[in-house]
Amino acid sequence: MGALIHRIGPLVGAALLGGCIPAAMSPTPRATAPVASASAPSTARDDFERRSLGEVVGGDARQTWTLKPVTADARAVTAGTYTVRPGDTLRAIGAMTGAGSEAIAMENDLAPPYTLHPGQTLRVPAGLYHRVAAGETGIGIAQAYGVDWGEVVTINALGEPYILRVGQRLRLPAEARAQPPRAVDVAARAASFTLDIDDIATGSQPALAESGRPAAASAVPKHPVTTAIAAPAAFSGRFRWPLAGPVIARFGPLAPGKVNDGINIAAAQGTPIHAAADGVVAYAGDEIAVYGGLILIDHGGGWMSAYGHAGEIAVQRGQAVKAGTVIGRAGASGQVQSPQLHFQLRKNRLPVDPMKQLPPR
Repeated sequence: MGALIHRIGPLVGAALLGGCIPAAMSPTPRATAPVASASAPSTARDDFERRSLGEVVGGDARQTWTLKPVTADARAVTAGTYTVRPGDTLRAIGAMTGAGSEAIAMENDLAPPYTLHPGQTLRVPAGLYHRVAAGETGIGIAQAYGVDWGEVVTINALGEPYILRVGQRLRLPAEARAQPPRAVDVAARAASFTLDIDDIATGSQPALAESGRPAAASAVPKHPVTTAIAAPAAFSGRFRWPLAGPVIARFGPLAPGKVNDGINIAAAQGTPIHAAADGVVAYAGDEIAVYGGLILIDHGGGWMSAYGHAGEIAVQRGQAVKAGTVIGRAGASGQVQSPQLHFQLRKNRLPVDPMKQLPPR
């Protein structure tokens, strides 16, 4: 495992604890991946390090969730009605009207299996709808329109495993603006776009074809996994401490405007970080500046664990891990001033107090 570790340079921020989420925060420069010298040959270790931080070897440095460029060509749909004909399906009606089948179902209080009857009148909700293309991700779509991905999740009632399908029509927030492809200022959108752990957990999976299946996790992927990843079938039901050390910040409110969505554990630089339970690595990188080196593990059953401020990361997206596996080493990356681990547990997107899920010590 040690041969797979890549390092993340520490960032010293003004915040004392990176797990605290202030009411407003200015962008912080993020740690960058080690880059091989142009005059030196690339080694296998260099290639792994670059891939682990989202860089695709060969010069394309975009993250997995932006590997597929999104064209902001959403269609504006006006409110109306549709009379069901024999043979109609909700999916087909969505395609004909331009509105998403999910949005039509919610507008008409339909529930699975969405049985329709000839002559039935359906209300078609007005809105701006983006048709998902192959490989697009929720984060990429939200970024293209300059909107919050969490809001897209909410208004479309998206649920686990948060994998979009090709052809799906997502209803966008009111502030979204469809623009011709050449008019989209990608750099400006990227500069104003921020991510949090929930965004990564729910919006980083590339869209699949209707008949496509998510990739199965493997012990150590030989290549960067840029497709949707299958979540564990079930959660083992027990968590363990990711490392030993005193808890220096607990879950919940810390100060006016600051809330800790997990706990912070003090640790010496380089202390091994262990997976809290069996699962699949959903993310490993440093794209959320406040947390620096960050690892997310999907445990199945709606459970996910997060490990922030890592100085080294020893796993990659799509890798299967067992409870106790060394996934990285503690550091002071992100907005902290001393080595520590920010540890979160989330159930169905919501942060829960890790102290209530971990064994007493």
